[in-house]
This record gives sequence, structure tokens and C-alpha cells, in this order.
Amino acid sequence: MAHFFETVINVLKADESFFTEEGELLRNAVYEAAMKMDPKLIKMLFENADTKARFFTDVDGISVFDKVGFGWVINNREFLPDSYTRYKNKIGLADGNGKYISTSNDVELVFPYKDCVLEGGQTKEDQKRQEIFYNETLAPDEVDRLLFPKVFVGATRYQWIDGAIQDEQAETFFETENLVVKGNNLLTIASLQKKYERRVKCIYIDVPYNTGNDSFGYNDRFNHSTWLCFMKNRLEIAYRMLSSDGTIAISVDNYEIGYLLVLLDEVFGKENRKNIITVKRGSVTGAKVINPGVVNLVEYVVLYSKNANNWKPNRVYGARGYDDRYGNYILNYDEGYEHWTFSTVLEEFAKSFGIRKSQLKAHFGKEYDEALEQFVLAHPERVCQFASLDDNNISQQARDFKQLSIQNPDCVMFLDRGAEEKPYYVRNGKLILFASDRLMEIDGKMTFSQPISDIWDDVLPNDIHNEGGVELKKGKKPEKLIARILELCTNEGDLVIDFFAGSGTTGAVAMKMHRHFILCEQMDYIETITRQRIINTMMGDTRGVSVNYDWQGGGSFIYCELAKLNQKYIDRIESADDDDLVKIWSEMQATGFISSKVDPKDVDPEADDFKALSLDNKKRLLMELLDLNQLYVNYCDIDDETFGVSEADKAFTKSFYGEE
Repeated sequence: MAHFFETVINVLKADESFFTEEGELLRNAVYEAAMKMDPKLIKMLFENADTKARFFTDVDGISVFDKVGFGWVINNREFLPDSYTRYKNKIGLADGNGKYISTSNDVELVFPYKDCVLEGGQTKEDQKRQEIFYNETLAPDEVDRLLFPKVFVGATRYQWIDGAIQDEQAETFFETENLVVKGNNLLTIASLQKKYERRVKCIYIDVPYNTGNDSFGYNDRFNHSTWLCFMKNRLEIAYRMLSSDGTIAISVDNYEIGYLLVLLDEVFGKENRKNIITVKRGSVTGAKVINPGVVNLVEYVVLYSKNANNWKPNRVYGARGYDDRYGNYILNYDEGYEHWTFSTVLEEFAKSFGIRKSQLKAHFGKEYDEALEQFVLAHPERVCQFASLDDNNISQQARDFKQLSIQNPDCVMFLDRGAEEKPYYVRNGKLILFASDRLMEIDGKMTFSQPISDIWDDVLPNDIHNEGGVELKKGKKPEKLIARILELCTNEGDLVIDFFAGSGTTGAVAMKMHRHFILCEQMDYIETITRQRIINTMMGDTRGVSVNYDWQGGGSFIYCELAKLNQKYIDRIESADDDDLVKIWSEMQATGFISSKVDPKDVDPEADDFKALSLDNKKRLLMELLDLNQLYVNYCDIDDETFGVSEADKAFTKSFYGEE
């Protein structure tokens, strides 16, 4: 038996995801893969003669995988360290899948409908309908049909040509084109996955905060559980779309961050949690204090990598004020370093204004700090500080040089460290650090810099409401925030996706930073706000981070929508009156795309009980009668005349999926 278990281990080693970096088998990961009939796992087991004989049964020439038997082997005592541990597993509580809790070291978030797929629209009409939770095990066909790639319609290419925006019908899609898509974001990213799986460098989303006051206003009794299901479905697809060195960045507030982190740990792996960044969004003086206690001024950006081993973020710097540790001033800097002499910054600052050092603060008043910083900025190559050289972190050559300098305390000495390293200037064993080495251009001006930390208090401009030339009252994110995330996680030419696009900040910033982007948004304002903001950007919008990246305008993008099927009836029901509802119901019956649970003959708009309903309840009823799995036209039905897809839309959709 021991030999067989070794065989199983060796077979599983073909998939690194089944083992920790230390080589420990992740039993829970293997067990879940088996229960889900993972094709890669089954293929591995089938190709080995021993495991094939043990776990596969021939039924009329068809090999059938015994996943229950395989699961028993994985959870068998041979994979557990001792008899005491085995016994604890035997008597321990089991989770909903019948697995022993201790077969996994992960903390999992359990909530109603966890194993379901929720389409979860966010429009007002969506909030009035009864959501359906499709269980992945009990209704796999329904889930597959819901997530089939969809047809795109109305594709229009916008380009900046000869100083003007030009638009034309698009029938061809090119690999590096920017894309703005209107439609339910779960169904949109499920469609995008077919083309972009493992190709996206960064996903940024500003998720619904689920406070009860925002656009995610579900009224069902499982409000919180609905949100978790809604997020889990989208995160699972996001994970598959990210490249191996990709990053997902999520804006969230304190209301859901705890649950979101556990959910992300489960989908992405706790080892891929990189940062929880605190973002200051205002000040106490400007806050509207409603509740007693501590004033809440922050939100969060959570960063997860796709693969911890491949994650290589860029070094990003932020601005900081003058550091008074740079308190020394080289008087004769223009002479050779052997002749340098030193004063203090404050002495030289005072002399430049013909006053004594003790008079500086009285002379400048509130402008003292700013004036001092401007003086240093004017002479950064002369301003310096002395820093200790740690013997444990320098070479033997540097240690010897340090000792030589200590023996000659009044001399400045120079050590050339080669082309790859900065030289050392040393006095009395102390390294001379120059303020000029801390200067860089940030936000369009020269300033002192420091590597960014996980507290961002410098990304909220005063004019955020005017950025992009569009208005969005709630949830608009500053361009500086998105730019910092993209600086950290992407490079020019990389692909960025935002499937909660809102006002289009991510697309605008990506364009200014020469990244490719895809935006998804379901709300109708995508036509008047999101799309317009990208057009404004192409026209050379000067707000936001434009000056940082010397943005002059240009570029192009394609706007399109998911082809509506039953969604068009939802749109019409929302604005209908009583007479219109009767006509709409008649058309719904003719399509055949109504719920299989309903016998159309039982619904009579002329019946007294139907007429007795309020207008809102009539609308709600008709929405619930629709087959919500048929809100949009599936790509596999593109040539069905029933759906009336135009030849131009067919051409674009087939081009997008690479099947012209």
C-alpha cells in the first residue's frame, strides 16, 4: 500500500498547484479538484497505469473515474502524520462537502448560496426582480448557459484623427484595441474570458460597498450573502483572466473588507495577499460628522497577486517634505571633495537673507517651512546628511575604507564602487548622503521623494468632481489613485480591466499612461458619462494626471453592448404603463423565453385578480416570468434568425472571438 501512495504523490507532482513551496501536499486542493472532475487531474491519473487501474472502471468501452474512491485515498491515514491526528479527523466535524475540516489549513468563508452563481444586476429594475441562485452542482446546464459568451452589437470605433473625434461602425476587432462594453458585468467578463484568459496584467475594481445606501440595494433577506455570492462569481473569473504575474486591486471600505479578505484568500490564496493599503479620503474638518465616536476618513485598496513567485511590482515613489536630517551644507562644493568644508543649512539659509539664524522663524512666520524647503531645492547638490555605515551590510573593502576615514576625521574621502553602484563620499567614517539623490519629478514638479508605504494620504485632489470633464455624484475615484496602482503593477503596453467602470477613471488613466484597457458597465450612464470621458481624454483632457504623463491626446477605443434578449423586455417593463404591459406580455409569450416554471395560459392580463394588482406589482410579476438565463443573446445562437443579429454585428462578434 505504501508503494501505491508514493505513486499517487508522484503523479500529483505534475501539478505544482497541489503542493506548497515546501513540498507539502495540499490535500484539500486535490480533493476539491477530484470532486469537480478537474480534467487535468483526471488526465494525470488516467495516464499512469497504477492509478488508472485503481481509479477507473471500464463500462462498455468507456473509462469511468471513481472520484469517491480517490477522495478516500487522499484523506486516508497514509497522508496524516500519526494515529492521534487520524482519530481526531475521524471524530471531527465535517463541512458541507463531507470533508474533514482538518484536511485543509485554510480559513474559509461559509455563507448561504456559496456554491451558486448569481447574475446580480445593479440597475433599478434589477433590484425589483427576484434573483435566482443557480447551484453549480444541481444546475450545471443553467450555469453554463448563463455564462456562455455573448453576442456584441452596435460596435463603434472612436478615433482621434486630424484634430477631431471620428467614429465609424466597427466590423473588425484588433488585439490591442481598447474596449468599452455595456452589459451585466458577470456576463461580460465571462464573454471576455474566452479571449483574454491569462492575458490581463492588472484588474482594478471599485466594488459595491453594500452599505444599504449605494447602488447595490438588494432587498432580500440574504443581503450580505447575496453580496458575497455576487463577488465570488466575479473574482473566480478575474483570477482566471489574470496573467501569471498579474495583480488584482480592489477598492473597498470598512463595511465589507473583513469578509472580502477571507473570500480573496480562498479564491487567490492567502500567500498571494500583497498589501492592504489605507487611502485617506478627506479630513476631519471637512467631514460630515453624523455618527458619534471616531470619524471615518479612510477606505482601502486590497492587492492580491495571481502567483506570489511571479509578482514583481515596480518601485513607486511619493512626495514628502524636506527632511531636516539633511542639515549640513557644503560651502565649497565646486572645489574637489578633498577641500570641502561644512556649515549648517540654517546658517546658510539665514545668510542668504542677511539675517541671523535666530531670526528665521520670526522673519518668515507661517511661510518658514516652505521657504526653507525652497532654499534646499535650489541647492540640493550642496545639502547633505551624515549616515552610519553598518559593518554587517557593507563589503570588506568598504569596511577597510571606513576605518581609514576614521583615522583621518577631517578629510573627505572617495571610494569608487564600480559602474553598477553609487560611489561613497565618507567623512570621519560617516557616509555623506546628498539631498539631490532624493529629488525627483512628482505630479509635475521637483520634490523630495520616498518609496510609497501602505498609507496613501496624497491621492485625493481637491477637484476630483471635475476630473475627466464628467460628473458622477457617487463613488468617483481620483485619477491619482488609479495612476499609482497602475504604476505599481503594470508597464506600458499592458492590459488593464475594470468591470465596475463607473465614470471611466481607469480607462482614462490607462490611456494617459499608454496601457490598453477594457471597461465594463451596466448602468445607462455608460453612454453619457463613461464613454464621453474616454472621448474627452482622446481630445487631450488636461485634468487629473495629464501633466504627470505629458498627455497630449490621441488614441482610440471601441464601444459596444451585449446583445439584449429578455433584457430588452426588462427595460421596457420599467417604463411601461398598464396598456403597455399587456402588449409586452403578448410579445414575451411569442418569444418563448419565459420561465419554464410558468404555464403561460395561467397568466391572463384581463383577469380580475391581475387587474387588481398595483402597477409596480404587475411589473414585478412580468419580470419574474422572464427566463433570467436568457437576458442576452449567446454567441452560439448568433446565426439564429430569431434574434435578428445584423451582419455587421455578426462580423464584429466573430472577429472578436477570432472566428471570422
